[in-house]
Amino acid sequence: MAADIEPTANTSEKSLKRSRTAAPRDVARKMIKPMRSIAIFGAVGALVAAVALPAYAASSTPVDATATLQQIAAEDSQSLVVASAATASPLDRSTYSATTQEEIDKKKAAEAAAAAAAAASRAAAASAASSSGGSINVGSYALVSPGSGEVRYPLPRGSYTEGRTTSGGHDGADMLAPASTPIYAAAAGVVRVSSESYYGYGVAVVIDHVIGGQAVSTTYAHMTNGTRQVQAGQTVAAGQLIGAVGSTGRSTANHLHFEVHVNGSILEPYSWLAANAG
Repeated sequence: MAADIEPTANTSEKSLKRSRTAAPRDVARKMIKPMRSIAIFGAVGALVAAVALPAYAASSTPVDATATLQQIAAEDSQSLVVASAATASPLDRSTYSATTQEEIDKKKAAEAAAAAAAAASRAAAASAASSSGGSINVGSYALVSPGSGEVRYPLPRGSYTEGRTTSGGHDGADMLAPASTPIYAAAAGVVRVSSESYYGYGVAVVIDHVIGGQAVSTTYAHMTNGTRQVQAGQTVAAGQLIGAVGSTGRSTANHLHFEVHVNGSILEPYSWLAANAG
């Protein structure tokens, strides 16, 4: 049986020294771990601040109250603001066709009304022609007056004989021709009158022209009822068919009463046609 060994003085002293040395080491080791974590978080925070603070400082730089919008724009090239110098260019309405819905509706209504009026006029003319037996005897005559000149004969050449002319209060020439002989526009122009009862002229058409820079009007009277081919306001071409010979109004025989007015003065039609028609 081994005998208990009593600690000697040296042994006790060594143990005491060892215990004193181990205690501070354990405390230091426990303190280092949280300090290391704090240092890491501190480094990360410093890095974030180093990146964010310059951008924040740049974006929050105060602007001089007296700086103009142009000066601000010059410093920041990505945003150009020139509202203070902007000017509105006037728009010429004739250069665009966009309109409001109200204007579009009005235009459509006007077009529909015009179409309805034209249809009614055509129906009335057809009704008058059927009731009066009016017709145009084109026969061997063309639907357009022959010739290529600016002025044409109102009746086909050879279809008429010259009757009474301008004299003694008679303001035109009577061109004697069979009933229903086609009548043509003497020149291009705009129809001023187209009527089934135009005073003593009976069924008549009046056309306004500009010929050689002069204002000219021609009158075609005593047509057959229901044979008018044009309406007031209509544009016609030289030689266009406009009606047929008849004996309406103050007339005693089939003929075309043809008048020519130049700048308001009455001219003798036969001479005018001879000088200008072709």
